[in-house]
Amino acid sequence: MNENFYHARSLFISLALVLIGFGVLMVHSASITSWPTEFEKVYLSRHVVFLCVALLLGGIASLIPAKIWWKAAPWIFAITLVLLCLILLPSVGYKVNGARRWLRFAGLSLQPAELAKIAVPLLLVRLLIQNRKSLSHWYRGTLPIIWPLLIVAPLVAWQPDLGTALFLLGGGAIALFLGGWPIRNFVIAGSVIVPVMGFLIAMRPYQLNRITGYLATWIDLNQAPYQLKQSLLTLGSGGLSGVGIGKGSQKLSFLPEANTDFVFAVVGEELGLPGTLGIIAIWVSLLLIGYRILRPLDKSGFPFLIGMVLLSQLVIQAAINVAVVTAMVPPKGIPHPLLSYGGSNLVVTLVSFGIILAMSRDVEPESNANLDPALKSTQVMPIPDSKFFK
Repeated sequence: MNENFYHARSLFISLALVLIGFGVLMVHSASITSWPTEFEKVYLSRHVVFLCVALLLGGIASLIPAKIWWKAAPWIFAITLVLLCLILLPSVGYKVNGARRWLRFAGLSLQPAELAKIAVPLLLVRLLIQNRKSLSHWYRGTLPIIWPLLIVAPLVAWQPDLGTALFLLGGGAIALFLGGWPIRNFVIAGSVIVPVMGFLIAMRPYQLNRITGYLATWIDLNQAPYQLKQSLLTLGSGGLSGVGIGKGSQKLSFLPEANTDFVFAVVGEELGLPGTLGIIAIWVSLLLIGYRILRPLDKSGFPFLIGMVLLSQLVIQAAINVAVVTAMVPPKGIPHPLLSYGGSNLVVTLVSFGIILAMSRDVEPESNANLDPALKSTQVMPIPDSKFFK
C-alpha cells in the first residue's frame, strides 16, 4: 500500500480531531452569559459527555467493514423510520417552540432526523447498486430506488423541519448523481419538488417571513430579522484580528443560539478573520483529503459511494451553517458539525467520519477477499506523490 495513502488517512483524522478540540473550546466560550452561573459549566460537561459517547461510537463504526454496513442498511433505516413515526405521537415526541423533533428518555434527548442523515444514504446507495441495470427504465429506475426519500422527507417536514427535509433530499440527490441516476430523472423530480416546497413555505407564515426577512437584510439592515442582525453584528465586531477567546460580548445574551447554530459568529468575533477562514480551510482540506483516501476504490461500488455521500453531507452542512451566519442564505437552524453544542448531531457526525474511514479501509487488498461483488474495490491505484503529504 502506498505510504502516502496512510499519511492522508492520518491527516484526515488529525484535522477532524483539531475541529473536535476547537469545538470544545468554543462551546465553553460561547456558553458564557451576562449573568455567569454554574449552568455554563453544565453546557461544557454535557458536551464532553456527548463527545466521549460520539468518539466511542465513531471508533466502533470505523472498525465495521463495508459488507456489514451493506447488510445492516435496511435495519438501520427501519429503526430510524420507527423513531420518526414515534416522534409524531403527542404522548411520545417532545415539543419545543412548536416543533416536535425530539425523543426524551432518562434525561437524554434524541433527534431521529439526525439519524436519517446516515440511514437514508446507506439504504439509497444499496438500492442504487441492486437496481443498477434498471436505472434507465422510467419506472424500475425510479420508485424502487428513491422510495426511502419519499417516506422520510415528508415525515421530517411534518415535524415541522423543512430545512432538514431539504438537506436529506440534497444528500439523496448526491447519492443518486454519483450512482449514475439519469439526468432526466433529476429534472422531473425537481419540477415536482420545487413547487411542493414552495407551497409548504407559503402555507407556514413564519417560514415565509424568514425568506422576506432575509431579502430585507440586503436592502436595509434595520429590517433584518433579529437573529441575522445580531449574527452580522457579532462577526463585524471581531474585525480582522478578533477580540480574543472568551472576550466576546455579543454572546452575552445578545446573539441567540450562540453555542449551537450561531457558534461560527462567535468564532468570528473572538478570533476574527483568521479564525473563520481557518475553519473553512479545515473543511475544504477534509473534503480533498477524504476524496484522496476514497479515490482508489471502485467509483461504482458501495464503499466509494457511501464514503463520498457522507463526506459531502458533512462539508455541505458546515457550508450551509456558515452561509446562514453570514446572511448568504435564509436563516435556518442547522448546527455546525463538531463546533456546535449538542448530542445527536455530534454523534451522527463522528459516526459518519467513522464510516468514511471504514470505507477507506477497503482499499487494502486483504479487506476485499470476501466482499460481495457490489462492494469490491478495484485493484489499488497508487496515489501520486505530493509535497502536501510529505
